[in-house]
Amino acid sequence: MITRGVFKANDIRGIAVGPSPEWDADGAFAVGAALVDTLDLVAAEGALVLGRDMRVTSPEFAAAFARGVLSRGADVVDIGLASTDELWFASGRLGLPGAMFTASHNPASYNGVKFCLAGARPIASATLVEIADRAINDVPVTAPALGELSELDLLPAYADHLHTLVDLSGCRRLRVVADAGNGMAGHTLPAVLGSANVDLIGLYTDLDGTFPHHPPNPLEPENLRDAQAAVLEHQADLALVFDGDADRCFIIDERGEVVSPSVVTAMIASQELAREPGATIVRNTITSRAVSELVERLGGHIVTTRVGHTFVKAAMAEHDAIFGGEHSAHYYFRDFWGADTGMLAGLHVLALVGNSDKPLSELAGSYSRYVESGELNSVVVDTAQVTDAVAERFADRAALERLDGLTVAADDWWFNLRPSNTEPLLRLNVEAADHDTMVAVRDEVLAVIQDTARGPAVEQSPLL
Repeated sequence: MITRGVFKANDIRGIAVGPSPEWDADGAFAVGAALVDTLDLVAAEGALVLGRDMRVTSPEFAAAFARGVLSRGADVVDIGLASTDELWFASGRLGLPGAMFTASHNPASYNGVKFCLAGARPIASATLVEIADRAINDVPVTAPALGELSELDLLPAYADHLHTLVDLSGCRRLRVVADAGNGMAGHTLPAVLGSANVDLIGLYTDLDGTFPHHPPNPLEPENLRDAQAAVLEHQADLALVFDGDADRCFIIDERGEVVSPSVVTAMIASQELAREPGATIVRNTITSRAVSELVERLGGHIVTTRVGHTFVKAAMAEHDAIFGGEHSAHYYFRDFWGADTGMLAGLHVLALVGNSDKPLSELAGSYSRYVESGELNSVVVDTAQVTDAVAERFADRAALERLDGLTVAADDWWFNLRPSNTEPLLRLNVEAADHDTMVAVRDEVLAVIQDTARGPAVEQSPLL
C-alpha cells in the first residue's frame, strides 16, 4: 500500500506506523520496482546503492525495497545503516544511483526515501512523478533474471574522504559537544571524530528511532537546549547538533548561542575562497545578504537560486561551484560530488576555530552584519493573491524579483515571501541593517498578508 500523498517534490515522506499509515513495506517494494523501470536501471548502471537510518520501520522497508529492485533484474549494493550524506558518498564513490530510507527530521511515525542519480546527482521532480505513477498503478512483474544483493561497509572510506577535505591535525585541541538526537550522527561521529584532535562530549548518540530525548529537528529551538546547556556545563568550545539523518548540522558557540546558518555559510565560503580564489559560491534566496557581500569582497562569484536541495545541487553543477549554503543548514561541497553534508560543514567550523586563538562567538560575529526576522509562516489559501497585494504595497519603494516567490530589496533591508510546496502557507523572511527597520518591514508585510487573507495566523521559527 502506498498513497499519492507520500510523494513530495524531491523525495518520499509519509506516516508508516499507527492507525492510519500512508504507506507500508508492500509500497516500498513497489517503489523499488518502479525506480528500476523509470531509470531503465538494468540497461544503464545495472545496480543501485541502498542505505537506511535507525527508524523502527527502516529495516523492513529497506529490505522490501531491495526485493522490489531485485525482482526487476537490477542489483543492490546495501551499505546498511548510514547517514544520508554517507549514502551520497557511496553514490559518488561507486558511480551508482542511490536510495536512502529516512524521514530526516520528521517524527518517529514517519519514514521516507531520498533518491539520487549516479554521482549523487539530484533526481528530477518529473522523474519522481513517474516513479509514483508506476508504484501506484503498475503490478510489479518479476524479471526473467533476478538481480543480486551484496553488502558493503563504506563508513571507514566515508570518514577518510572527509579527512582529506579538512585536516584537523594541526589545530589546537577543542572540546566539542555533539548532539546526535539518537539519529544517524551517532553512527558516523565515532568514525569521523574518534581519532581527531577533539575531546568529544556526545549527547544521545545511541541509535533509537523512537527519539526518546527530543525530536530530531534542530530547526525547533527547544531541540537545541540540551546541547546549549551542555556547552556551558562542560565549558566547551562549541556544539554540533545534527538532524535525524545527519545531513544537516547546526552550530552553537561557546556562550550557548546558535550561530545563524547564514553566518556558517559565510564562514565556510571564506575558507573555500582562500583555497581557490575566484571560485563560485551558491546561496538561496533567503540566505543573508552578508554572504553575497563577503563573496564579492573576496573576489568570488555568487549565484543565487531557489530554496531547496534540487535547485542548489543543479546550480552547483551548472556553475562548477566550490560551495553552496542554505539558511536551513544544508551545506554543499563540490569535492563531495556537489551534495550536502552536515558532517563536513561541522569539520570546517572545527578547523576555523581550531586554527584561531579566538572563540567561535568572536569569529562568527565578524560575519554577522544584519538582523534577521526568522521564518514567519502565515496560513493563506490564495497565496498568489496575497503575494500580489504585498508586491503592490512595496512596488514604489524597492526592487521586486520573482525567482522564488517574491523578493523585495531596498538599500538597507530586504524580504522574501514564498509559498510552501506542501501546505497552504506563505513563508516570510526579513533582513535589515538594524532591529527597528527589520521590525517595521516585518510588521508591514504581515499586516498586508493578514488584511488580504483575512486570517491572522502566524507562526515563527527563529532559526529560519
